[in-house]
Amino acid sequence: QVQLVESGGGLVQAGDSLRLFCVGSGRTFSGWPVAMAWFRQAPGKEREFVAGITWTSSSTNYADSVKGRFTIFRDNAKNTVYLQMNSLEPEDTAVYYCAAGSVLVRRIGSYDYWGQGTQVTVSS
Repeated sequence: QVQLVESGGGLVQAGDSLRLFCVGSGRTFSGWPVAMAWFRQAPGKEREFVAGITWTSSSTNYADSVKGRFTIFRDNAKNTVYLQMNSLEPEDTAVYYCAAGSVLVRRIGSYDYWGQGTQVTVSS
């Protein structure tokens, strides 16, 4: 079993920055999960992929809507994945979820473990 706990969300103004944290525990993270990702879900919308990263950080993937503004990175020694969010827009308002899986893809169903989510609200 793997437990994921997100933190770092909050209320900010458009143009501000936030850094989200996802700390993993439980099953050894040595070499697994291969992929860690951030998803988000806005009210009345489906959950969508935001960004993902492989265990070795050799590969990252971003949704077009956040490319150039968000950066995902990880510290395997701390079992932590980060999402640095810059130039935030009201459209970024959502609950952000951390997920762990065996392959870096954008499909929700490919991820085995999920955190409880952290709320990000961006005011205009």
